[in-house]
Amino acid sequence: MRAEDVAHYLQNNPQFFEEHVETLAQISLPHPHGGRTISLSERQLLALREKNKDLEKKLYDLVERAEENDALQYKVHKFVLSLFAGRDLDTLQEMIPHLLRDIFAVPHAALRLWQVNPPSAETLAFTDAQAQPVCLHHAAHDTAAWFGESTAQLRSFAYLPLRVGSETIGLLALASEDKQRFYPEMGTVFLQCIADAASAALCPHLAT
Repeated sequence: MRAEDVAHYLQNNPQFFEEHVETLAQISLPHPHGGRTISLSERQLLALREKNKDLEKKLYDLVERAEENDALQYKVHKFVLSLFAGRDLDTLQEMIPHLLRDIFAVPHAALRLWQVNPPSAETLAFTDAQAQPVCLHHAAHDTAAWFGESTAQLRSFAYLPLRVGSETIGLLALASEDKQRFYPEMGTVFLQCIADAASAALCPHLAT
């Protein structure tokens, strides 16, 4: 008889356990962590405890993630409010990378506006092709030079297209020596909020 047949029989005949209580009491199983044998009821209790531990771990992860999101929301809020201090284009161009380093602890940030710094054809095509911020483990096209002498040590990058409506007006690039700071699979909701805020602040100061 196959183990699957026994399991199927017990699932379809729950009265078996009521009719053979003494048999259940005599069943011994190996301890899941080795050593002595234990009763079926003890094994069930251990299984429940392990399941509870898994649930507690998942709950802890959810709470931790929620706290991280709250902290990020506060930082985005602080970033947006700080942008109101920028009264002209020159100030904003200097201020935005500084705020990203100061508020979000991003080691390296570079801002390029097409009106001020016309991009290469490759960088323009790359930026126009991104519907949302994108994270990479390599510099995109000629943007590596934007980070100066630090370029050789950089291991992760985030590119935030700046737009007014459907038109691309520039690119905000973030970088880190930490390979896991920005990675292709990470969420970009907060990066998009940063891009939207920066774009809105810069737009009134750009020639139309």
